[in-house]
Amino acid sequence: MKILVTGGAGYIGSHIVKQLLQDKKYEITILDNLSTGFKSTIEKLISLAPKRVKFIKEDLSNFAKIRKILKREKFDEVVHLAAKLVVPESLDFPAKYYLNNTANTANLVDNCAKYGVKKFIFSSTAAVYGEPKIKNLDGLDENSIPAPINPYGYSKLFSEQIIKDIAKTNKNFKFVILRYFNVAGGDVDGVIGQSTLNATHLIKVASETSLGKREQIAIFGDDYDTDDGTCVRDYIHVSDLANAHIKALKYLNKNRSDTFNCGYGIGYSVKEVLETMKKVGKKKFKIKIAPRREGDPSFLISNNKKIKKMMGWKPKYDDLTLICRTAYKWEKKL
Repeated sequence: MKILVTGGAGYIGSHIVKQLLQDKKYEITILDNLSTGFKSTIEKLISLAPKRVKFIKEDLSNFAKIRKILKREKFDEVVHLAAKLVVPESLDFPAKYYLNNTANTANLVDNCAKYGVKKFIFSSTAAVYGEPKIKNLDGLDENSIPAPINPYGYSKLFSEQIIKDIAKTNKNFKFVILRYFNVAGGDVDGVIGQSTLNATHLIKVASETSLGKREQIAIFGDDYDTDDGTCVRDYIHVSDLANAHIKALKYLNKNRSDTFNCGYGIGYSVKEVLETMKKVGKKKFKIKIAPRREGDPSFLISNNKKIKKMMGWKPKYDDLTLICRTAYKWEKKL
């Protein structure tokens, strides 16, 4: 079984590849331009199974090259993660997000459908939901009406629609769209983790601050309509998210294309996360209150009943302390 993982040198992609390697039927090709991924991560993954992993350094914007690769390799399955994902950056450079995320995805999906890919797993985001009108403690389900509030969210929503439309033209091409909530933590074995430079993810930044790599950490707004005034998010451990992709591939063996939320259905505020990291690192660190960031919803929690019921997905690491501990340990290792 030949599978392509775009963005496989990155944070989430590397964890997916590591789990795919547990199934010896897979021959894995990682395609990455290394703009945010790391060659050292690729080398670690290849060392785990040298005969079953190969790497192609390429940018998805090179449409001619991507077409040739898909035509030549004849992949059975594709997991597509390569994308830009920083909300504030998307507000400053929207065209970059539509070109990189949406246009590149359109070309990739079109060629996947043409050259025999049977299963396509797409890395989407809870940002497609925008700012929920009502604080629903049960979380947003897949029937919630998408209403992005930033170009990043729109770039992913447009990509979702492109995938659906192309699938309608090819009965042999099936997909699963996975809408991620806030991904965090590191591989429990300590082999890989989040190495992102200039990271903006809260738990990654909190780990860096706890270890003295940053002087302080900012809370962007403490006047939201939440219990402590800071944004509330659903944090999912990266290994549980990776497992959702494995489940999605198996799901498509006997089921039709569909969309699923990936989260725990539990919300934690920014302040709660920072207090947890202080306990994990056994160290206080400086926190400053900064103005709100444009494009940040106040409350975003997943309703994960659908993925649990239909895929039989069972999270193993749904514990904020564990998520923070694995992130901290990896950061310390770096």
